[in-house]
Amino acid sequence: MRKTVLFGALFALTINTLAQESITLSALWQRYEFYAGGISGLRSMNDGVHYTAQGNGTIEQYSYETGEQVGIVLDVTALKSEAAEVPAFDAYRLSEDESWAILSTETTKIYRRSSRSVVWLVDLTSHDARKLRPEKVRYATFSPNGAYVAYVLDNNLFVYDIEADAHVRITNDGAFNQIINGATDWVYEEEFAIVKAFWWSPNSESIAFLRFDESNVRSFNMDMYGKELYPNPYTFKYPKAGEDNSVVTAHLWHMESGKVQQVLNDVPYEYLPRAQWSNENTWVVSTLNRLQNEFNLYAVNAEDGSANAIYHESDEKYLEINDELYFLADGSFVMLSDRDGWNHLYHVAANGKIKRKITTGDFNVTGLYGMDSKNVLYYQSTERSPTERNIYSVRINGRSKKLLTEATGTHNAKFTNDFSLFVNSYSAAGIPTVVTLRNRDGAVVRTLKTNERAKQSLKKYTYSSKEFFTLETPSGGTLNAWMIKPVDFDKNKTYPLFMFVYGGPGSQTVMNSYDAFRGMWFQMLANEHDMIVVSVENHGTDGRSEAFKKSTYGQMGKLETRDQTEAALELAKRSYIDGNRIGVFGWSYGGYMASNLLFQSPDVFKMAVAVAPVTNWRFYDNIYTERYMGLPSANGEGYDADSPLSHVSGLKGKYLLIHGTGDDNVHVQNSMRMVEALVQADKDFDWFAYPDKNHGIYGGNTTMHLYRKMTNFIAENL
Repeated sequence: MRKTVLFGALFALTINTLAQESITLSALWQRYEFYAGGISGLRSMNDGVHYTAQGNGTIEQYSYETGEQVGIVLDVTALKSEAAEVPAFDAYRLSEDESWAILSTETTKIYRRSSRSVVWLVDLTSHDARKLRPEKVRYATFSPNGAYVAYVLDNNLFVYDIEADAHVRITNDGAFNQIINGATDWVYEEEFAIVKAFWWSPNSESIAFLRFDESNVRSFNMDMYGKELYPNPYTFKYPKAGEDNSVVTAHLWHMESGKVQQVLNDVPYEYLPRAQWSNENTWVVSTLNRLQNEFNLYAVNAEDGSANAIYHESDEKYLEINDELYFLADGSFVMLSDRDGWNHLYHVAANGKIKRKITTGDFNVTGLYGMDSKNVLYYQSTERSPTERNIYSVRINGRSKKLLTEATGTHNAKFTNDFSLFVNSYSAAGIPTVVTLRNRDGAVVRTLKTNERAKQSLKKYTYSSKEFFTLETPSGGTLNAWMIKPVDFDKNKTYPLFMFVYGGPGSQTVMNSYDAFRGMWFQMLANEHDMIVVSVENHGTDGRSEAFKKSTYGQMGKLETRDQTEAALELAKRSYIDGNRIGVFGWSYGGYMASNLLFQSPDVFKMAVAVAPVTNWRFYDNIYTERYMGLPSANGEGYDADSPLSHVSGLKGKYLLIHGTGDDNVHVQNSMRMVEALVQADKDFDWFAYPDKNHGIYGGNTTMHLYRKMTNFIAENL
C-alpha cells in the first residue's frame, strides 16, 4: 500500500514538472485528448484461452497467453449477402456455440439505454450474412442452442427460426403508448436499468416475458423543434410521483404448443424489476410493492405456471434492486442484501432460509461476478475504502477471503467462463485506465491496454493532484471529500472555492478513479482560473452504511443542503480560501442541490450553475421519487419543504439555469416552473435552453458551447 501511494505521488509530481500547456475546452470536448477507454466488445471465448474484441468492421480473436491477435472471427468486407453490402456494425453478439453472430447496425437511440438496430445474422462458418428483417428491431438475442433469435418489433415479441428462415409472432397487441411486449416502459428503463424484458429458457423451449399495459399512464408532451416549419410534438408515457404505473404482467411462451400462459396471477405486486431462469424448468421473478420496501422472489414452474415464494425481505424505508443473484445446482442461491446495515453476500437455501452470511464487516459488496467449480465466489467491494473498489475472492462458506487487486483506486473485472482468468480495468485519480489480464489469484499475466495517449496528455497539460480527505462538520459528522488546488498553489494567497455537488441517494462523486471529461474541466478551472475545486459527499450518498445512505428518506434535500453548507463554512475557515467567493455547480440532482444551496444559504454561496435540475419532486418519475420520499399524498410537506421553488425569495447571488428542451428524464417543465417562480419573486438570473437536447445535453457542438458558457459564467461571477 505504501509503495502504491508513493508511486502515485511521484507520478503526479512528474506530470506537474513536465506540464507546459493549459487545458482547453477544445482539448476536452473536440479532440478528447484525455479519453481512456477499455477494450471494445471484449468477450471471453468458450475455450478459455481466447477472447474477442471489436475492431473496425471486424471481430478479432486474441490469445490470453500472448496478448496477440491470432485471427479474425468476422470481417464485414468478406461477408456474402444477396441482400446488400453489410455495413459496419455498432455491437455484436455470438451464439453460445460461437457459430453465429448478431451484428447491430444503423443503431438509433430511443432513451438512455434503449435503441433500435438493423440486425444482420452471420454464419461464421460459411460467412453468409442475412438481414433479420428490413426494419430496425430491438434486443435480438440468440436462443441458448443457437437455432433461434428472439426480438422485439413494434412492441411485439417475435422468434426467428434460422434454419427454416421463418418468423413466428408471439404477441399481437403491441402498440406505441399502449402495450409493450418483451421490452420495458420508460420508467423501468430509467430506474430499474432494464430494457429487454424477455428471457430464453436454458433448454431453448420457452421464453418468459413481461407485458406492459401503459393505457392508464398519463402522457408527457415535448415539442421537438428540429428544422421543419412547425415543431413536432413527441408524446410518451411518463408516470410522475403518485400517478398510475403501467400494469405489468408475466407470461410464458412455449415453443412446442405456441401458446402464451400468464403467470403470477395471484401474486400481489406493483413492480417486477428482475427475472432470470435458475434451471431449465424454473423462472425466478422478483417483486416489489409500490413503496419498494417489500421484496419477494417467486419460482415459477414452466410446465404448469405455478409460483412459489422462495424469499422475502422488508425494510422500514426502502430496498434497492441489484443484479447479484446466483443460483446453485441444489436450488440454493447467493444474493446481496443490506439487511444488517451494510451490503453483504448471503447464501440462502432453496426454501428461503439464510444458511450463512458470506462476507462481514463495515463495508459494502458492490458486485458479484459469479462462482467457480470449487465454490469460490468473486466479487467487488469497498473494504479498503468507500472511495475505492477492489476485487476479492472468498469461499461460499465465508473462508479463505483473498484480495486480488492491490493498487489504490478503482478496479473492475470481467472473468473467463471457468474463472481461471480475469480482465482487470483499473484507474485512479491521475492514472488513466490500465487493462491487465490476471489469474484467479490476482497475479498479473500481462498488460492489455495502457491508454498511452491519455498518459501523454497528462504530461503535456497543466495537471494538479487530487487530494482525498475527510471533513468534520457540526451536524453531518465526518464527510468524504476531494480537493484540487492550482498547480502553483500558494498557501499565503486566498482562492475562490468552487464546489461540485450531486448528492443524490446512492450516488458518489468522491471516488478514486480517472475522470477524462468533467474531471479535466475541474483541472482547467483550478489552473486556468486560479480557484480551488472541491466535492463533498453528504448524507444519502453511497459507499458507507445503510443508515448513512437512508438517512435522507422522506426528506430529500434537507440533510444534503445542511451538509454541503456546513462543509463550505468549514472549508472557508482555511486561510487560503476566500469565504466570500464560494460557488457551486451541479447537474440533475446536483442542479437541484446547487439551486437549494444558493437559495437557502445565500450568505454562504455567491453563485450557482444548475443544469437540468429537478425543482420539485412532484414533477419526477414515481419509481425513483417514491422509493426515497414515499407517496406525495402521504408526504406532501416533505415534497415541498426543500423544493427550490419554495425558496426562490432567498436568491441574492448569481444564478445560471440550463436545460435541454428535449429532456425526457428531468423535463424542462422543472426549469420553466423555476423561471416563473423567479420572475414572480422579482429575481434576476441567467437562463439558457438547448433545443431538442436530452438530459445529457450533447450532440454536434453542444457540449463545447455548454462548457464554454458555464466556464465564462463561473469566471465572471466567482
